[in-house]
Order: sequence, then C-alpha cells, then structure tokens
Amino acid sequence: MNVKMRMDQVSGINLGNNGIRLAIHDSQDKHVGNLRIGKATVVWMRGKTTEKYGKRIPLEKLLKLMDDM
Repeated sequence: MNVKMRMDQVSGINLGNNGIRLAIHDSQDKHVGNLRIGKATVVWMRGKTTEKYGKRIPLEKLLKLMDDM
C-alpha cells in the first residue's frame, strides 16, 4: 500500500475543520480510496466515492474497536 497525505487547513498540530485526508494507493499505485480523519469522525471513501456517501464512524468508536483487537 502507498499512503499519501493531503493536508486541508491543518494549523500546527491541531486539526482544522476539514481534518486530514489520506489518499490510499495499492502497490501498483492504483487509487484505492481516501480516508479523512477529523476531530470527531473518520470517513472511508472507497474509489471515487465522495464524503457524502463514505462510511463514517465516530473517532471514539474506531479507537475502541482498535483497542478490542
């Protein structure tokens, strides 16, 4: 996997309203999707899916899922 970060209005170490968007590519550099990490939510947008139709999860729930692994 190849991960590229696109920073939207990030000031210092605090996330702006748009958070951080990661562009995810496979090993052949084909676009897999985007992952946006915001102050309260994480959104996965597979392929060319827009954020409106992405899979959204509260950040706290994601962290709990990771802790439970």
